[in-house]
Amino acid sequence: MDTITNPIVHDTRSYKSDQYVRWCPGCGDHAVLTCLHKAMVILQIEPHNLAAISGIGCSSRLPYYMNTYGFHTIHGRGAAVATGVKVAKPELSVWLTTGDGDSLAIGGNHFIHTIRRNVDINILLLNNKIYGLTKGQYSPTSDRGFVSKSSPYGTVEDPFHPIELALGARGTFFARCIDIDLKNTTDAFVQAEQHKGTSVVEVLQNCVIFNDNIHKEIVDKAYRDDRTILLKQGEKMIFGANMDKGLVRDGFNLKVVTIGQDGYTIEDVLVHDATTQDNILHLKLGLMAPENGFPVAIGVIRNVEGLCYDQEVKKMIDDVQVKTKVRTLNDFLMSGEVWEVK
Repeated sequence: MDTITNPIVHDTRSYKSDQYVRWCPGCGDHAVLTCLHKAMVILQIEPHNLAAISGIGCSSRLPYYMNTYGFHTIHGRGAAVATGVKVAKPELSVWLTTGDGDSLAIGGNHFIHTIRRNVDINILLLNNKIYGLTKGQYSPTSDRGFVSKSSPYGTVEDPFHPIELALGARGTFFARCIDIDLKNTTDAFVQAEQHKGTSVVEVLQNCVIFNDNIHKEIVDKAYRDDRTILLKQGEKMIFGANMDKGLVRDGFNLKVVTIGQDGYTIEDVLVHDATTQDNILHLKLGLMAPENGFPVAIGVIRNVEGLCYDQEVKKMIDDVQVKTKVRTLNDFLMSGEVWEVK
């Protein structure tokens, strides 16, 4: 009699470790962890085929709370370790959890070159615009004039915009989400994993201790609908509490209009296409901000195809192994130019 074996169906318990979660109550890291667990359930990836990597920072404790392989590495070097893991074991789903300080300051070089190489890993960039673990210094994403323990009179520098770095490095996937928006955050994580190449997901996250309400101007329910726009592939870019506002082209720029006023109709509103190679449009969408009269773009902004570094390395190795005559260590030592000393 044939035995019918049913595939294992995982729930969130399959991906949770037995460790007590050590983050401050109310920290956005809790929501990110929950969304990652939910995304894994949707994707049904076997826990032993997952690797959670991190650098240093509050968010970098996440690997402890995943029932998977993992590395808690050193400051700013998580992307380098994640690259090594993916090249060594291409079959693994690799997730790098990092903060705006960890990845954009000391780790900035690794961040841009990982994206440039298009290594097939998922980077969760938790952006709370502060160094939380070291108790409240300004970070590379802190706004000009920001007062902190390391800038008591305000910063005198402009911040990085993560999407500028990602697209400047020819990134193939960029998404943005809000920590308290569990549904769309989970969806962004799922799409990041389904993308082949480096996926960057910027999570606008709150630090309740050292930078509370830093994203309040867009996440507060009183005006979130008017100050954010959820981009969906193939759908009109409309937003607002009454869903009556839209984005249209104005020459080489974008413009916010009210549908039904000043001659604008729904037909004039742009349709979102994350798959177009036009990274200039994606950059314009990613840089929108309320202070410029635009809503902040949430969702998958860019999702294009490209060659993956890890797969190209594997192809090269396979090709060399077929062609080479070297089969043993002695073959290697005796290959090339050799000579005997007497």
